[in-house]
Parts: sequence; structure tokens; C-alpha cells
Amino acid sequence: MERTPNALAKVNRVHKALNQQEADRVPVSDFFWGSFLERWRDDLGLPADADVYKYYDLDWQVTIPNMDPHVRPFEVLSENEEEVIVKTGFNAVIRKKFADPMPQWLDWETKTIEQVDAYTFEDPWDERRYFSAGDNQISGVGDGYARNSPAWMDTVKSIYRDFAVFGSVCEANEYMTRIVGPETNMLMIALYPERYGAFIERTNAFALEICKAQIEAAGGLLDGMVIWGDIAYKKDMFFSPDYWRRYFKPGLKAMVDVCHEAGLPVIYHGCGNATRVFPDFIEMGIDGYNPLEAKAGLDVVDLRRKYGHQMGFVGNMNVMEWADAPEEDLKGIVLRKLNAAKGGGMIFQSDHSVPSNVSGERYDYVVKLVREYGDYPLQLGEYDIPDLS
Repeated sequence: MERTPNALAKVNRVHKALNQQEADRVPVSDFFWGSFLERWRDDLGLPADADVYKYYDLDWQVTIPNMDPHVRPFEVLSENEEEVIVKTGFNAVIRKKFADPMPQWLDWETKTIEQVDAYTFEDPWDERRYFSAGDNQISGVGDGYARNSPAWMDTVKSIYRDFAVFGSVCEANEYMTRIVGPETNMLMIALYPERYGAFIERTNAFALEICKAQIEAAGGLLDGMVIWGDIAYKKDMFFSPDYWRRYFKPGLKAMVDVCHEAGLPVIYHGCGNATRVFPDFIEMGIDGYNPLEAKAGLDVVDLRRKYGHQMGFVGNMNVMEWADAPEEDLKGIVLRKLNAAKGGGMIFQSDHSVPSNVSGERYDYVVKLVREYGDYPLQLGEYDIPDLS
């Protein structure tokens, strides 16, 4: 497939940023809640089919294949005009109230250590994951609800011409929270550390094959990979760094290596504050860390001071400030963040995803600020931090 010169410039821009180099300007993109997109269109008087990525000519998009352990249609347990309850390919039961931004987890079929031992994964190389439309939990039940999600490769091809395209894969903890639930996950680690650790290793082995199969299915159309791996909350990690290093890290490192062997940079998406293992992320060669939640005490300028250019940073624009900070302060907040982009190493976006409490006008204002002041060499005026480079 052919790409536009603009798309090639975006790929170069994103790759340089993740390689700690300055391109023409700081890359910009984001993840968006469906409710934000509705508000954005209404606020700016845009048509119902307006595409935020195209409207702002954003730099990269992430795509999601079917990563469910079992490839199957949702089992609809109940449905009415207000909500639907489904059982998914994770054997999880989820309620989605259409008026609420996020779903409610009701139950998980896998509850005991014996069920964990017996848990099986279907073929990660099953072509339906990449080439067929169908239900899958990660694409279908989130801030929205969708049945029969488009074939992953159709999505990749639809955006390849105009954007840098990233695939994505979950690492073990993302699977654990969906297979057994977050509370049981931590209980299992505490009660059966080695026995449950073997399940973590099996899960990461499955994820590694998803990663390999995805790269092969894409046939050279990917520009990078996002690894989803929430391992922390607001204050700290969900489990000890030592346990993470023993059971989670080897599988993550294997996925990073596979991506790098294919020439794909890796952005690791981890919510919360996982700074206790940032040195491990640097050691294994993760190219960019996302989303850098300001709500968890992370600040991209402080992180750049501490870690220099050993790892890229993707995010950290506090959506609470984006939504509510006095407009006269918002410019200073944004331009201070841009100091971390000196020398490359930063992609500007939110500190998780853009919710509906951010107005269309304020989103528009911030993106245009980054475009105005984000050309290299950066000229940040009174907001320049001289000792940061």
C-alpha cells in the first residue's frame, strides 16, 4: 500500500521522538472517549462523522486485534434500552450501561487456583483474530459498546495511508484482571505466588504469540507496538517489584525483543505510578512510556530531569487541568510540559485519554498551542526551562 508524504512525515516524526531525536515538530495524538467525541463535534459544530484524527492531522493511532483468550461471539445474558450484560471470550460477565462512560465487571468464571491451573488459551495464530470481523472484549466493551468489530487488518489498512499505525498486545497483568478480576489477581499472588506465577508465565507466552502473529499478519504495515500493562495504581504498584521482576518482566522483555527485531518501537501503556520499575523498562529497551498519569503524581519535566533521554515519554497532559484550569493558566501548563520534548523523546497527549469533561474548545485550544510552539528548535519564551535539554 502507498502512503501519503504527510503520513511518511508522521512516521518519521514519531520514530525520531521515540529514538530521542528532534524531527520537525513534537508529535501529537491521543486516545478519546466516545462521549468526548460526541461533545467535540457538538461544541465545534462539526458533522456527525467528523474524525478527530483527520481534523487535527494527528500523528499516530493504535489498533486492537482480537486478543480474547477464546474467540467467540458475546453471550448476551440480558439487554434493554438502558444496558446490556454480556459474557465475553475472557469468560467474564460485564454490564454496560449505555449512558455511563465505563462498564461494570460483574463476575469472572475463573475464581479458584484449580481453575487457574486448568485455564486454556485458544490458538493465538487463529486468523480470525486478524482477518475477520467479530466480537472481542477489548474493542467491544469499554467506554462504548460494539458488536462485530471490524477485522483488525481492515482497520490497519484504513489508517495506514494517513497515519503512523501501531498494533497492540496485552501483557500478563492486563489478562489477569480480565480473566480472574483485579481483587482475585492480587489474592492469588499473595496466597499462591509460585503456582499463580506459572499461570502468569503461560499467559505471557500466549501474549508473545499474539504479538508475533500480529506482526506477521500486518505484513509490514505496522510502525510500532503498544503493550498494555497496567501494573500500578495512584500511589504504587499492585504487587512487589521483586514479584514483577520474577514473573512478569521476562515475558514483557520477550515481547519487546520481538518488536525490536521487526523494527517496531514499543510504547508501554501503564496507568498509575510504576516508577519503581522504570529502571527495568529502560534496561529492557522500552522506547516510550504512556500515559504518565499526573493524577498519580507523575510529571514529565521531573521525569526528564531524573531519567534524561533513556526512555521516551508519551502523555502527561493532566486532563483535569485541560478541562478546568483557568484559561489564562492553560498556556503555561502546556508550554512547561513541552520542555520535556527538547532533544526529542516526547509525544504530546493526555495523561490517559480525553474524557467528555474536556470541552471541544479547550481540546482545540491545547492542540493548536502545541502546533504553534512545538516546532523544533523549541521556542518556549517565558516558559522555557534552561537547564532541561
